[in-house]
Amino acid sequence: QSTRVLNNVEEKHMKKTFICSVALAAGLAIAGSVVAAERGRDGEVKLIYWQAPSTMNPYLSGGGKELEASSIVIEALARYDPDGNLVPWLVDEIPTVENGGVSDDLKSITWTLSEGITWSDGTPLTSADVSFTYDYCTHPDTGCTQSNYYNDIESIETPDDRTVKINFTVPKPFPYAPFVSQQSPVIQKAQFENCIGAKAHGCTDQNFYPIGTGGFKVKDFKPNDVIIFEANDNYRVAGKPAFQTIVFKGGGDAVSSARSVLETGEFDYAWNLQVAPEILSEMEKKGKGEVISAFGTYVERLMVNFTNPNTADNRSEYMDGNNPHPFLTDYAVRRALSLAIDRQILVDAGYGSAGVVACNVVEGPAIYRSDANEECKTQNIAEANRILDEAGWARGSDGVRAKDGVKISILYQTSTNAVRQDTQAFIKEMWKAIGVETELRNISASVFFGGDPASPDTYQKFYADIEMYTNGPSGTDQETYMAGWTCSEMAQKSNTWGGNNMPRWCNPEYDKLSAKMAKTAALSERIKLVKTMNDMLMQDYVMIPLIYRGSVSGRANSLKNVWMNGWDAETWNIADWERQ
Repeated sequence: QSTRVLNNVEEKHMKKTFICSVALAAGLAIAGSVVAAERGRDGEVKLIYWQAPSTMNPYLSGGGKELEASSIVIEALARYDPDGNLVPWLVDEIPTVENGGVSDDLKSITWTLSEGITWSDGTPLTSADVSFTYDYCTHPDTGCTQSNYYNDIESIETPDDRTVKINFTVPKPFPYAPFVSQQSPVIQKAQFENCIGAKAHGCTDQNFYPIGTGGFKVKDFKPNDVIIFEANDNYRVAGKPAFQTIVFKGGGDAVSSARSVLETGEFDYAWNLQVAPEILSEMEKKGKGEVISAFGTYVERLMVNFTNPNTADNRSEYMDGNNPHPFLTDYAVRRALSLAIDRQILVDAGYGSAGVVACNVVEGPAIYRSDANEECKTQNIAEANRILDEAGWARGSDGVRAKDGVKISILYQTSTNAVRQDTQAFIKEMWKAIGVETELRNISASVFFGGDPASPDTYQKFYADIEMYTNGPSGTDQETYMAGWTCSEMAQKSNTWGGNNMPRWCNPEYDKLSAKMAKTAALSERIKLVKTMNDMLMQDYVMIPLIYRGSVSGRANSLKNVWMNGWDAETWNIADWERQ
């Protein structure tokens, strides 16, 4: 069973994908044919991104703004739809063991390009372009920001112009990282073959004006300002795109971007609206547009430090378990902290419709969501106090609980962001109700997430008791993400604070499950493993989940076929957008 990678995947997941994608494509095609079959018939559409792209080459920048812009032009073999399902894009079907596209030993995957696809310059897309993309990104001097998508590849064979066989060094139960999603699209060999390695960053024309297979091509690019796209006359779908021109404006701030769509109608689409929900709600009442959101994998959570952040020489170092946190290694304290939080208040105050109470670190895709941790949905101050009383943490004259001379006094840090500071303030008051003292600290996001090993203020160093942030896996598979909390992944001085296990929690049983998942192919078994691993993390309160966060954007009421996507670029189907 472990060597039949996607028999069950196909039956339970990929068939659903195929049905959904066919229905979606058919619906959009019908919609387009009813209006007109003329490409460019709807004129201009205007997008505003308050973070402006600096390049159109997604391999030289992993920023969301660059991925959003470049995906309008450059495409992958397969993408994720709004439900997190893989859908064929430059191919006719997703390779599987069942259809012969994935080998029985899981060490190769073979993609077959759809017939007749051309680049915007009219030349054919071939397997050589796919193979070249791999060579370009994996060249040690290119500085490719997406090289992790090409891990474990031994070789790529191109027996003919439409066939791409990827050979892996190890069995890959989930072989869908290379050339899938906006993170690893296909670039044209003819355009970039003299831009590989150390020459990559110097190829300004290629990086600003990439030739692609998407519905649009770049007409004018002004870095950190504005991009003008025009319809690709060689696009493979007749009558699409409906728009002749895209104006992609960068800069400003989230509030002004929201206003330009929802209030003034100056723009048609605004990305990443990190704005208080009540402000967006008032803007939406103007009647010119609507706020839209999509959920992917992001969970805002509190990370619990299992090591002592206050020692002189070994701050937040695991030291084989000999540097324990003075009070957070007490299970009773961790559970009480979680029980004291009213997560719905946090959702209502900071996220509105773009947030849902989270009790798991894995909330999406829904197939992986556990229902074993529902206790967190209900605040229970009385139970939290009872647990602490029973564990011997008594209130002092100042109301703060202590035991053996150790106070429950928490330094709680996060990045500087209005919504996060509001969340901190609410939680501080909730914890006060159970006798916990809390000091709040916010750090500039550029420092907090900067990863400078010399800085004491990074989330990797974790020189605090509790820290708050969000992240999630790339795409829908959970294997690599769940491995982030194995013992070997601890962020520590010896690995320049480069690990993913910020709590410094170590459980050999968890490590065994992670190793098992790396060898398990059947989706049903992978789901069970993810849920079990998630439950271990949640029920030991290694982290305290708060909010399952969605992406928030705004669209003009006149736009249709905008399918918000939390798994891929929001511009993933822009060739299908139309004006009502």
